[in-house]
Formats: sequence, C-alpha cells, structure tokens
Amino acid sequence: MTIHLYVDEDAMDHDLVRALRARGVNVTTALEEAMIERSDQDHLDHATVLGRALYSFNVADFYRLHESYRSRGKSHSGIIVARQQHYSVGQQMRRLVNLISTKSAEEMRNQVEFLNAWG
Repeated sequence: MTIHLYVDEDAMDHDLVRALRARGVNVTTALEEAMIERSDQDHLDHATVLGRALYSFNVADFYRLHESYRSRGKSHSGIIVARQQHYSVGQQMRRLVNLISTKSAEEMRNQVEFLNAWG
C-alpha cells in the first residue's frame, strides 16, 4: 500500500499540496481535517486514525512523540520531518515523492524519516 500523507499546520503550504496532488500523492491537511490549533499529539493521533504518515517542520516535538509512542507500545502511521525554511516547495515535493515511491505504508509504520535523507 502506498503512503498517504497528512500535512500538519506547520508544514501546510497550498503550493506543496497542489504539487503533490498533481503527482498522484494522496494528501490531506490539518486545515481540510479541521485540526487547526490542535496539539502535536492530536495531530499524530488523527493522522494515525486516518492511516496517514504525518509531515511536519516540528522536528523535535514529533521525534519526542515518536519516542513516547515507542516506550508505551503505541503505534503510528509514520512521521516525516524537515527543517522549516530549509527546502523550497519543489525540493519538498521531490523528496516526499521520492520517499513515497520508495517505501510502502507498512514500511513507514512506526518510523521517523528525515526529509534531508531523500534528496
């Protein structure tokens, strides 16, 4: 199964979402899911319920959440993080498409991927 994305409000960019959709990526956003101004935990829980890997610029907080989930035996659908204002929309899109075309949703489960590894 292909990775589907949930883009939190930190990483949400309409141009990025449009570019991903134009390339066949199944993506939804915090805005579309009525999740604006919710906690990081809420975003990760919601993405997990939807069966989507979460994409965010909030590297430290989501890595801590990942570790917390692991220590409690809790599962998530994957987390993809990138440094904010480090990549153009085109670079983000290409790296996300590369990751999605390489890994399956099953391989992404309970994993954290750093966008810089997919360039």
